[in-house]
Amino acid sequence: MHSSYDLATLRRHYEQAAADKAAAEKFYQLTSSYQGNEALPLAYKAAAEAIRARDASMFNKLTYAQAAARIFEQAAAADSNNAEVRFLRFSVESNIPAFLGLSPHVEEDRQYLLDALRQHPQSGLDAEAFHTVRGFLIGRGHVSAEQAQELEQLTA
Repeated sequence: MHSSYDLATLRRHYEQAAADKAAAEKFYQLTSSYQGNEALPLAYKAAAEAIRARDASMFNKLTYAQAAARIFEQAAAADSNNAEVRFLRFSVESNIPAFLGLSPHVEEDRQYLLDALRQHPQSGLDAEAFHTVRGFLIGRGHVSAEQAQELEQLTA
């Protein structure tokens, strides 16, 4: 895999892009040239499209969101059992207004991620991804109070 697409680089750019518009554009530039078919780089490419949709004019939002959905489909088809792919798709779809019809996997992915956290370290999530997923599910209110308490007890 090209060094620009190594996991640490992609994660760092994604985290920065989520918080900063200039970083989002850099993330998009990095991922848009990816032509491979590996699940994780594709999922990050889809996430970059989704972030681009967030920052776009009303005229372009839907186009970018639809592109993100198509690329997430490719990533999930390449490896449907990759918890990080599922997390990226969930983090995007859970923020898209439901009326757009671009969030069909939210509940399925939420349940998949809960199961992956419970099965850690056999889930395929490394320690960094475990903490990111757990923090996102709890911090954004995607789990019940009981589930949050259960997840807090789990260690990476």
